[in-house]
Formats: sequence, C-alpha cells, structure tokens
Amino acid sequence: MSDTPPDMLAHVFEMQGKLNERIGVRPSEMDDEEKQKWVLNYTRALSQELSELIDSMPWKWWAKYQTFDEQNARVEVVDMLHFLVSIAQCLGMSAEDMYDIYLQKNKVNFERQDSGYTKKDEADNKHIGVNPAS
Repeated sequence: MSDTPPDMLAHVFEMQGKLNERIGVRPSEMDDEEKQKWVLNYTRALSQELSELIDSMPWKWWAKYQTFDEQNARVEVVDMLHFLVSIAQCLGMSAEDMYDIYLQKNKVNFERQDSGYTKKDEADNKHIGVNPAS
C-alpha cells in the first residue's frame, strides 16, 4: 500500500463526472449553448441547496421553536459541492484547475486583506485561471 494519500478533490470530480454521465450530462460533448444551459441549471440547484442549508439553521430570530440541524446542514454542504463540481466540469475545469485557481484567488484575497481592501478593484482577478500559453 502506498503512503501517498489519495487526491480527494480529483476523486470527487471523477465521481461527479460518472454521476452526471449516468443522468445524461456530458460536458465534453456540449456546445456553448448547452454549457450555458447546464451552468444555469446547476447554479439554480446550487442556490436551492444553499436555501436548504439556511433552513437547517434557526434563522427566524422571532421564532423560538427552531433548532440547529447540524447533520442536515452537513449534507446540504455536500449537496452544494455536487453542483459546484458539476458547474466546474461544464466550464471545462478539472480538479487540478479548481485547485490551481483556488490558490491564485486565495493569494489575491490575502493581498487584499494586507492592503486594507479599501476600494473594489477587480483588476487583481484578471490574471486568475488564465493560461499564459494560450
């Protein structure tokens, strides 16, 4: 047995790809119109899962009957991951792309915090995820 841990994000992407293919969604075969349709479908589903996560919380400050359903909240987070990965796949992203772009964006976020982030300037995002060879 190898001492190298599995690439968990790559495994998630692989599993999600298989699930999407099983239901007939094949991003590699999509034209731009189909990609847009599925990104919108998955974005709506992601939004719904976020609402379900919110409903796991006692967010109604006026209602005393609510409880925090942490188990369900955890499941809703994973449901959101399903749709987030599906969106990434429709946009042609791999797990490695997601990781690399995350690292780039995280660096920008730290730089924004270090500089005080006193004004909005999206120019610091323009280089993220851009392949310099293309």
